[in-house]
Amino acid sequence: MLNFTVGPVMSSEEILAIGAEQVPYFRTEEFSDMMFENERLMKDFVNAPKSAKTVFITGSGTASMEAVVMNVFNDSDKLLVVDGGSFGHRFVKLCEIHNIPHTAIKLDSGHVVTREILEKYSGFGYTGLLVNIHETSTGVHYDPELLGEFCKKEGLLYVVDAISSFLADSIDMTASGIDVIITGSQKVLACAPGISIIILGENAIERIYRNNTKTMYLDLKDALNNAERGQTPFTPAVGILRQINARLRQIKSNGGVQSEIDRVKAQAEDFRNKIIGLPFEIVSESMSNALTPLHPTTASAYDIFLKLKDEYGIWICPNGGDMKDTVFRVGHFGAITSKDNDTLISAFNDLRKNGFI
Repeated sequence: MLNFTVGPVMSSEEILAIGAEQVPYFRTEEFSDMMFENERLMKDFVNAPKSAKTVFITGSGTASMEAVVMNVFNDSDKLLVVDGGSFGHRFVKLCEIHNIPHTAIKLDSGHVVTREILEKYSGFGYTGLLVNIHETSTGVHYDPELLGEFCKKEGLLYVVDAISSFLADSIDMTASGIDVIITGSQKVLACAPGISIIILGENAIERIYRNNTKTMYLDLKDALNNAERGQTPFTPAVGILRQINARLRQIKSNGGVQSEIDRVKAQAEDFRNKIIGLPFEIVSESMSNALTPLHPTTASAYDIFLKLKDEYGIWICPNGGDMKDTVFRVGHFGAITSKDNDTLISAFNDLRKNGFI
C-alpha cells in the first residue's frame, strides 16, 4: 500500500517498530519524564509562551475540538466560527450541541477569509474566534496572522485547529496571538491515530478553571492538573504517546520545525509540478503544503479513488457530501518521497492511457 491520504499517513520504520512493542505500564517516573519532554517539544515547535500548557487527549482531533468548545467557552460567550468546509462546520455543530452562542462566517468552497470579510463582524461584541486554519476538506489554508490581528483588535480568544497544518505550514502561537492550538498524532507527526494534542495559553487556562464544565472524560481542568505530574487522568494510548515522543525527537534532530516544513513543502511542490498536463484542476485559492485538492475534469473523483485503491494499491483521499465526485485530495506528509510521487503520477498516466481519465 502507498498512502497519499491526509491521515492516517505512512509511518517510518522506527515509528512502526514502536507500535509493535509491548505497551509498558504508565504510572511511572519514566512515563512522566517522557510526557514532560513531549510537552516541552510541542511548545517549542509552535513557539508557545512559557506559561502555556499542553494536554494529550486519547481521542481523535474532534475530541479535542469538543473539549476546547465545552471547557473554554460557555453560554455567556458569543463566538465567530470560520465555516469554509466540513471541518469548519464541525466547530459550528459543536457550538450548537453545547449551546454556545455563535455566528458562522460561511465561505464558498475553496475560498479564503479576507480582511474585508472579517471587518463585517467588527464591533458586535464577539468574545472568541474558532478556525480550522487548514480546511482539510477543501485544501484552503487561512492566514493565521490576519486572523490574529483581527482577534487582537476585537479582544477575541483565538482558537486554531491546526490538525493537518502543524509542521506542514508555519504557525507561531506567540507572534499570531493564538490562545489555543489543536493538533493530532496521525498527520505530519505520522504516528498512529488516537491522540490529539491541545496547547493552551494563559487566557484559555484561566477560562477553563473558571468554567463549571459538566464532563468527566473531557474535563480539561482534570487534564491540566494531571499534566503537572506528567500524567493523564485516565489510561491513555501509551504506545502512541511513545511514538509521538520518538517522532518529536526525530524532527528536532533532523533540523527542527523549519526543516520539517521545508520537507513537506518540497514534496508538495514536486507533486504539483508533476501533475501539469493531467486533466486535473486545483480548486483552492490558498493551499497548505499539507495537501493538493484536485478536481478531475474528465472523470468522477470518487471513481478515481476506488480505481487507484483497488487496482494499483495506492490510496488518495476522497471527499464526501457534495464534493464526493468533484474533488479528491493528495497528501504530502508522512513517510513518502518524490519517488512515491512518481509512482502516483505513473498510475494517473496509466489511467489516462486507458481512457479512464
